Amino acid sequence: MDAPTRTTTPIPIYTHPSGNPVGKPDTPYLLNCWYVAAMSRELGAEAMLTRQLLDTSMLMYRKADGAPVAMHDRCPHRFVPLSMGERHGDDVVCKYHALRFDCSGQCTHNPHGTGRIPAAAKVRTFPLLEKHGFVWIWMGDEPADAAKLPDFSELDNGPATGVAHTYMPMKANYELIIDNVMDLSHIDHVHGEIITTRGQLSPLIPPVKEDNDTVNVRWEWRQTPAMMIFANFLPDPAAEARGFFDITWSAPANIQLSVGAIQGEGALDLNDTVGQYDLHTCTPASATETHYFFATRRNHIVDDGEYNQMKIEAMHNAFVTEDGPIIEAVQKEMNTNDFFSLNPVLMSNDAAPVRVRRLLARLIAQQSRG
Repeated sequence: MDAPTRTTTPIPIYTHPSGNPVGKPDTPYLLNCWYVAAMSRELGAEAMLTRQLLDTSMLMYRKADGAPVAMHDRCPHRFVPLSMGERHGDDVVCKYHALRFDCSGQCTHNPHGTGRIPAAAKVRTFPLLEKHGFVWIWMGDEPADAAKLPDFSELDNGPATGVAHTYMPMKANYELIIDNVMDLSHIDHVHGEIITTRGQLSPLIPPVKEDNDTVNVRWEWRQTPAMMIFANFLPDPAAEARGFFDITWSAPANIQLSVGAIQGEGALDLNDTVGQYDLHTCTPASATETHYFFATRRNHIVDDGEYNQMKIEAMHNAFVTEDGPIIEAVQKEMNTNDFFSLNPVLMSNDAAPVRVRRLLARLIAQQSRG
């Protein structure tokens, strides 16, 4: 007997994540990877969250069982945002003509005429993965691959009072935010006393490594006293301490940053230092707007909920009032997202962000070649 013929459903190829490429160029983003769509707490039991991701309007909500759902926020009939409608259980009903769509994007009810549901009455939905306090979205045309989400499980190791998340919309291209975090030589000049290295960081030329589509940069230095965020948790708050930053970028826009300080013997890592494990991750809304998400877990005073709240509020405010205005001003002044076309002056502190820009450009080019 002949072996049965196996048939497979062809994977649709989308010129643009929305599936509606008319009037839009090929996407400038890396697609077959995971972006943060929302913090987990942003998706409640009933409300619908709307957000533009990669030039695509998105509707997100939770089903009755708590599982998150994401679909293109556009009715295929007259293109009304589905978010203007209302929930009917796990379904969404369009405000304009009451077409109903289930959480797979399939139209399940047409109140007009004979009630026949047109074959094209479907909304594109997107795979989601909920991990580390975030809801991650896959907007490419290849099957979603959970293994492509980098391991940020350190965020899950410890009590809820030792970890915090925040979100900051920024009017700037996401690569400018990546530049900012990959080059921390700016901190003595932008952030003031709270995280100053007292001039120790800028003269250093940190080693930069590229491996397996990641870019890593690391700083080590001594200062007296330690950074204010750590000094009071060291044996002698006024004495010299050794500090480190270890920062790794992974596609498409994830930056894992570890920072700590120590006095006396010990390794410059989060096992021996007083420090914290941070995740900066960016999702483009458009070419000039970005959803900037941040998470941090400390390895000290992890059971103090009030301190935890104060800490994340302070970090959020620093991003918004110190980094943010500079990054947004750069975007406005550049008036382009082609950084290298402006012939920027490059210095030793640019090594890591330049490596990231070039690697990301190669990955996007490879995607375009198929």
